[in-house]
Amino acid sequence: MHSNTRASASRQSVAQAAVNTRVIQELDAAHYLHPFTDSKALASHGARVMVKGEGIYIWDSEGKRLLDGMSGLWCMNVGYGRKSIADAVYAQMQQLPFYNSFFQTTNVPAVQLAAKLVEISPPQFNHVFFTGSGSEGNDTIIRMVRRYWDLQGYQDRHVIISRHNAYHGSTMAGASLGGMSGMHQQGGLPIPGIVHIGQPYYLEGGKGKTPEEFGIEAASWLEKKILEIGADKVAAFIGEPVQGAGGVIIPPATYWPEIQRICDKYGILLIADEVICGFGRLGHWFGSEYFGVKPDLMTFAKGVTSGYVPLGGVLVGDRVADVLIEKGGDFNHGFTYSGHPVACAAALENIRIIEEEKLVGRVRDDTGPYLKRKFETLANHLLVGAAETCGFVAGLNLVQKKAASLHDCRLFDAKLDVGMICRSHMFNNGMIMRAVGERMIIAPPLIMAHAEIDEMVDLIRACLDMTLADLTQRGLMPAPAQATENI
Repeated sequence: MHSNTRASASRQSVAQAAVNTRVIQELDAAHYLHPFTDSKALASHGARVMVKGEGIYIWDSEGKRLLDGMSGLWCMNVGYGRKSIADAVYAQMQQLPFYNSFFQTTNVPAVQLAAKLVEISPPQFNHVFFTGSGSEGNDTIIRMVRRYWDLQGYQDRHVIISRHNAYHGSTMAGASLGGMSGMHQQGGLPIPGIVHIGQPYYLEGGKGKTPEEFGIEAASWLEKKILEIGADKVAAFIGEPVQGAGGVIIPPATYWPEIQRICDKYGILLIADEVICGFGRLGHWFGSEYFGVKPDLMTFAKGVTSGYVPLGGVLVGDRVADVLIEKGGDFNHGFTYSGHPVACAAALENIRIIEEEKLVGRVRDDTGPYLKRKFETLANHLLVGAAETCGFVAGLNLVQKKAASLHDCRLFDAKLDVGMICRSHMFNNGMIMRAVGERMIIAPPLIMAHAEIDEMVDLIRACLDMTLADLTQRGLMPAPAQATENI
């Protein structure tokens, strides 16, 4: 076939596919390699085709409406359909769609956004480095941290400590910082100079201790690792205020203050990965403020534009920035799209919306506490061992047999993939809720009102009922009398 004919046929097929789910699915299977996906398995049943979003809802190509309990991918903080963001992007594309930030040049939206981010961030931050994503932000942080110590004559101080089950992106450096074994098994990860300690997951490791005791114990693992490696070799510790992709792991209140104390004691840099927790999700502009810690560097992405345009970056504290600027000369690192004017214009309008609608304060004082009250009622469901929230993230644990404490519940065999069974019932009945093993999690848009929270929790409960009926039919749940004894 002549190339022009091929191109014409391709355009025609795409045009037809716009109103034909099956055609889009066939093109998807033939050409689109999806992230974190078994492409062969996906091709066998076809991808769900999303075509529209408005507020807290999205619609697929078959006209099915779903309540988006995951904010897209932790990012649609101001919800779908914000015309003012589209207008800001359009206006910037007409005026200056792109120019780079290399070669002693800048652009107005990037400068304005940098100033705005400094305004809303904790006082130690006065500088911003822009990237295209959170993964690139964490790659940047590794370069900055090692450069910081090199410039002061500590060339051996390069080791960065992270946590098992953490997520810091999927680039070589970001995936190395993360602590997910499935990612480390592919590609010879982690790269040298990155080590991991246990995560502060009370429901996993706190049996026999109070949450406060466990928080101190989990933080002590950092000091043990520092002493094992040698304090003169440790450059930094990195952590998400609340671990997101790992299953919404909410640390005990004692954890982060003790981490701060240990970092200060040994002079190591403290890095907060705010890609998920930033821009109001925990009821503060940044999650580290919720936990009362003072990081030296913060990674951001996702909520900075509410996902409308890709953008990420690093807020650089004065401790690091002063050394890089005064002693560093050229910082040989950057990206074509660092400070992209269109992305920065989208971020400025997104932040304006967050401020105008007082979303940060609403999550802190109103909708976050309301979500907590409503979501925790799910703990009385026969299938749920525990339900917990922090701001606008929440998670519940599916159990085979309840007990007074989650530590004493009978858990499902992981091979049964019960979380994915539950997730299917959610998706098939209008609720997007993510499964991380047997832990079901949400991170809904920050714009939700009380009535929408009620709707979401009712949907979750109905889908849990369907999951329970399904598991009982499969013989995977004990009889009701057995299931409720000892509660």
